[in-house]
Amino acid sequence: MAEIGADAGRILITGAGGFVGRALCAALRQEQFTAIAALRRIPGGTGLAQEIAVGDLGPDTDWHAALRGVSCVVHLAARTHVLNDRCPDPLAEYRRINVAATEHLARQAARSGVCRFVFLSSVKVNGESTTSRPFSEHDEPRPEDAYGISKREAEDALRAICSETGMEIVILRPPLVYGPGVKGNFLQLLKAVARGLPLPLALIDNRRSLVYVGNLVDAIIACIREPAAAGRTFLVSDGEDLSTPEMIRRLARAMDRSPRLLPCPPALLALAARLLGREAAFRRLSGSLAVDSSLLRETLGWQPRYSVNQGLSETVQWYDRDEK
Repeated sequence: MAEIGADAGRILITGAGGFVGRALCAALRQEQFTAIAALRRIPGGTGLAQEIAVGDLGPDTDWHAALRGVSCVVHLAARTHVLNDRCPDPLAEYRRINVAATEHLARQAARSGVCRFVFLSSVKVNGESTTSRPFSEHDEPRPEDAYGISKREAEDALRAICSETGMEIVILRPPLVYGPGVKGNFLQLLKAVARGLPLPLALIDNRRSLVYVGNLVDAIIACIREPAAAGRTFLVSDGEDLSTPEMIRRLARAMDRSPRLLPCPPALLALAARLLGREAAFRRLSGSLAVDSSLLRETLGWQPRYSVNQGLSETVQWYDRDEK
């Protein structure tokens, strides 16, 4: 398959109004791609790409108009983690959105003549934690939660479709994505450090991989452009793993503050988390989840544009400007 250059057609981005999608649309515009933002409704507020309304994401979404003239699809839209999920069957809902809807889009894309389908998956396909070594693309997938299971099943469905049709598939599995606009647990940690709250995490000894949104976007663009990406699955990260206490120290340094880390025995913290029903949150803070992204660098010649310190600094500047 010939390389997909900046003038080789239109790039359709699903989930274009989200955290990663907005950053990707901005970067594609700078790279002179013709980016088409697929949104539930117009206006979607990206202001960064041509916009087309497709309605809600599902297994019956009509993509025909959005796919007209498209050479590559970047599929970011998904059902992600839902706090206090009231769905009677969460796995079924994850499968409806993350598997059936993805498969439906890919089949329509193949019929429309799309050359390449870039799918944003998750490190959760590999598993929830690492021990003696980081995850690699060669590890047997071991997803544990409904989200990870649905992402693995979506990957399998896409590989089957591409085998049947010849459309190229590229899969990216990121760990925690952070940067301007971040939400969820990372934003809560930013707030805690900014407010000078005491955090009893000084004795946590773990390793976590992160990926700054600017680095993830660069990796996605490499997966759009590079012929060598076809048919591959890549783990992606900033290339430097941090312990939770070290991440807090670096965030505090970027804020020109002193970190308030207290030495509390991890076993005591684990007991408190269990009593409070916060075991999953504590595991994310205390456990290790590291990835080896060397295959991406070696195969595509990709290098993270931003260091961890630069990414954290950019995130803190956004927080100081827009979130305080």
